[in-house]
Amino acid sequence: MGAVPHAAGTTFRVWAPNAEKVAVVGTFNDWQGDKNPLQPEENGYWAADVAEAGVGAEYKFRITNQGNDIDRNDPYARQVTNSAGSSVVHDPNFDWGDDNFQMPAWNELVIYELHVGTFNAPDEEHVGTFASVAEKLPYLRDLGINCIELLPATEFPGSRSWGYNPANPFALESDYGGPVAFKEMVKAAHQHGIAVVLDVVYNHFGPGDLDLWQFDGWSENDGGGIYFYNDWRAHTPWGDNRPDYGRPEVRQYIRDNALMWLNDYRCDGLRADAIAFIRNVKGEEDPGDNLPDGWSLMRWINEEIDQTMPWKITIAEDMRGNAGITESVANGGQGFDSQWDSSFVYPIRDALTTQNDADRDMNAVAEALTQSYNDNAFRRVIYTESHDEVANGKSRVPEEIMPGAADHWYPKKRATLGAALVLTAPGIPMLFQGQEFLADGSFVDTEPLQWQRVEERAGLVGLYRDLISLRRNYHGTTRGLGGQHTRVSHVNNTDKLVAFVRWADGAGGPNDTTIVLANFANQAHEAYTVGLPGPGHWRVRFNSDWQGYDGDFGDMPSFGMDAEEGEYDGFPFHGSIAVAPYAALILSQEA
Repeated sequence: MGAVPHAAGTTFRVWAPNAEKVAVVGTFNDWQGDKNPLQPEENGYWAADVAEAGVGAEYKFRITNQGNDIDRNDPYARQVTNSAGSSVVHDPNFDWGDDNFQMPAWNELVIYELHVGTFNAPDEEHVGTFASVAEKLPYLRDLGINCIELLPATEFPGSRSWGYNPANPFALESDYGGPVAFKEMVKAAHQHGIAVVLDVVYNHFGPGDLDLWQFDGWSENDGGGIYFYNDWRAHTPWGDNRPDYGRPEVRQYIRDNALMWLNDYRCDGLRADAIAFIRNVKGEEDPGDNLPDGWSLMRWINEEIDQTMPWKITIAEDMRGNAGITESVANGGQGFDSQWDSSFVYPIRDALTTQNDADRDMNAVAEALTQSYNDNAFRRVIYTESHDEVANGKSRVPEEIMPGAADHWYPKKRATLGAALVLTAPGIPMLFQGQEFLADGSFVDTEPLQWQRVEERAGLVGLYRDLISLRRNYHGTTRGLGGQHTRVSHVNNTDKLVAFVRWADGAGGPNDTTIVLANFANQAHEAYTVGLPGPGHWRVRFNSDWQGYDGDFGDMPSFGMDAEEGEYDGFPFHGSIAVAPYAALILSQEA
């Protein structure tokens, strides 16, 4: 489909079932509609070979419906001059060099969500690009990040957007650098050992600069025409622009789009936006509003990915706690590999941002820590900050804790406590751009990250680096943080502490079993007692109160504890340790 260049020119093919005739017009024929007509094929398709059209040529389809001519961009255009401009014949060939990147195991992933336009923008007057993202890959690699997740990067109106208003779903945003620059970024990421996951938007298209709208001149009820529902099913929170998931050609269009990113652009996974609105008109659980065709479409795509490239990850944003989203297709599920988890982010953010210690609910924290889908710890993505959670009337966690004073002791202590939970709890951890150097305020697509803060807050960046190194078990002492097993062993809702145990193999043991103790109150404890699953010395691998992370921290000494016999917290041993206010300790059993 679209424009396929070859040695003898370019083949153009388009689906326009209500057209009376179709021609391709462009720079190769002076935009004349009588030069290169397309021939009708079966089922509403039209095609033609044009010898004069080569790579780089601009073009559009001129569609005649009821005697009226309409110029439309190619729905399959891999490149456009801009969202209101022309399609461009794109050369799919690219030198990937010796790229033989291996996707990390999902229990080793640490995801960093970023927005291309603001992540590394030169200033407020200019947007960031795929090339500017690539410039920061060494920094991300050294931080320990092994997967970046990009907000939608397909062509949208203008130069600034979150990306959730796709105008040309197959074309990469021209202001970000277009398709070749995107491939260069992916190639560079792989060279640094970093996977690339792309956010895709299939719950709606547009609404602006959308040539798919009434594409071949036909519509019903003043709806969107052949690519869209034209009845009550069209309605979404973003307009009456939901694709028609029941129409074979539209299903193929969305399937082709998903597989293109994974095959042609070598992305390592997809994050599907707001899929609750693909499976249900209102995004709820009311069966009367269900869209069975939407459910089966995503299941079809996931099944094909699993059959052809099972190492690539698909992540759903459903946010309804629906285990069927990540259940296997064979067991009647939708087949996503993981899903953003509302049952973690909401209670954990609430515990971090609640002002009064007495109002924090450790039972809710404990429940958030133990949630899982399909008996698999890594079927969920966990975080305290994402593009949604730091905008839309909400702010960064430090900003929520103390508006206008995000670098105060309270925000720093509690935000880093949250980071410790994200990077030790069961799930795939995710950070949002700038979180590691205490980015404040709210996410706005016109405000670039302030990279000078990497130096100004180098200690806090080091805290995240240390947490990630433990999460990925760099030192061979915390294998349990990547394991399937979790037990919340201690919940003190009076003093606001919680402890949980992670382990990977069998019953765990030295260098595997890992304990996390988190204090959610502004109260230090000189010798706090918790149960221990085994004997010997339990060494502190991380103390968030270390002054090396921030000069304002208390540096309360917490070196470890020797297990004493005697049942506690349901374990046969126990020990006591100092724990600072709003602090997290990570300990593991020494061999």
